Order: sequence, then C-alpha cells, then structure tokens
Amino acid sequence: MSSFKISSYFLVALCLITSTHAANFNIKNNCPYTVWAAAVPGGGMQLNSGQSWPLNVNAGTKEARIWARTGCQFNGAGRGRCNTGDCGGLLKCQAYGSPPNTLAEYALNQFNNRDFFDISLVDGFNVPMEFSPTSGGCTSSIKCNADINGQCPSQLRAQDGCNNPCTVFKTNEYCCNTGPCGPTPLSKFFKDRCPDAFSYPQDNQASKFNCPGGTSYKVVFCP
Repeated sequence: MSSFKISSYFLVALCLITSTHAANFNIKNNCPYTVWAAAVPGGGMQLNSGQSWPLNVNAGTKEARIWARTGCQFNGAGRGRCNTGDCGGLLKCQAYGSPPNTLAEYALNQFNNRDFFDISLVDGFNVPMEFSPTSGGCTSSIKCNADINGQCPSQLRAQDGCNNPCTVFKTNEYCCNTGPCGPTPLSKFFKDRCPDAFSYPQDNQASKFNCPGGTSYKVVFCP
C-alpha cells in the first residue's frame, strides 16, 4: 500500500512539473475569411474570422509547427481536403501540411533552456503570419505580412498560395539537398518581402529567434 501511495504522489508531482513548464500558444485568425488552423503537435480546428484556439505544448517539444489551411471541406468524421496546408485529408493533423503554407516553427527548452522559433517560407506562403512571445519580457517578435500571394512570380503560383521554388523545381539549387547553397532570385522574392523569415533551407540563422523556456506565445493569421 505504501509503495502505491509513493508512486501516486510521484505521478502527481510529475504532472504538476510538466504542466508548469508547458508553453501556452494562443492561435488567432485575424483574417476576414475562415482558416483551418493546424499544429503538430496539437491537431487542428476551424477558426472563423476573429476566433482563437488555445494550445498547450509540453516542455522539450521540438520540430513543431503551426500553420493555417485554406479552402478546406471536411465531413462529420473530420475527413476532407484543403487547397493549402492539407495534412493527409484530416481536420486534426497528425503530420505536417502540404505546401504551400506559411510555417511557425519552434522547439522548446533546448540549449541553455531556451525556446527557438521562426517563421519559415521554405514550404512557400499561403497566409500572412505573426509569431510573437507574450510573456517573460521577451520581445523577439516576427511578422510576415506582405502580399506574397498577389505578387507571386508566375512560375510559383498555386491555388490560394505561392510555392517555394524547391517545391516546383526540386533541384539542389533551390532545395539544398547536398552541400552548401545560396540565395537565388526566386528565394530573394520571399526574403525581400519578409526579411525576418527563412526563405530557403540554408538561409541566415539570424532568422531564428529565441526566448527563455516557459515563455508563452501567440500565432496570428493576418496580423
């Protein structure tokens, strides 16, 4: 009996520690149209204009993403399809979305207990985005609010979005699959409009931001 009590107390304490160090994300749709927010980990849900989705993410989570999907239709079982950001036809995503999609990427409680986060256009662009801390005195805000869809080069245009050149051409010049590679005129199209976002796989690490572990964040579509 005493051993059971000790184990129970240990589990309760462990849960309290985990929840204390979880990061809180507030995902808001500020667009004048509906988007279907997606997160890995986290799933997904429909957000009408002005609606928000609170998401708690465990400490130590890495390789995580938040993005918006557009042009979606789902049935009552949560299965369907989206024009951009589709994740295998599921409302509640279990895997990353299909390009083009603007990405909020992050890893929590990493080196020196810092969170690292960025906005990436390596998978292209579909919806303007802001990714910002909301606690802990951290001020490393990122915003990509340009009219990339409207100005998208003809060879990169997609329904509801603008593809990254790697998605279209699939060559090492654009995808950086082997060895070092540099910016191209097409990657500069994205960089010129959103200088704080990653525009190609080996872009400047100055586009990666960090805050103390335990910081809360907001991701705003159409800030």
